[in-house]
Amino acid sequence: MTDGAQIAQFNQESHMADVSVKINDNGPYVISGDITIVDVEGKKLSWTGSAVALCRCGQSSNKPFCDGTHNKVGFSSEVRGE
Repeated sequence: MTDGAQIAQFNQESHMADVSVKINDNGPYVISGDITIVDVEGKKLSWTGSAVALCRCGQSSNKPFCDGTHNKVGFSSEVRGE
């Protein structure tokens, strides 16, 4: 089975949750919805709530979560869609 066929089969067999990713100006990614965050080994990271802010600046002391350090280091990024 090709990768495309596997994806199509997966989409038919499962229900995709409503998940949104917002890219904040000069700040974190905010992911909302029914999600699970796992590390490279597939182990779940612990967090609670219906939304999570993930670091984009690379300076958080609580990676991968945002701790607000982007404000202190002057992180600058404003992404716009087309």
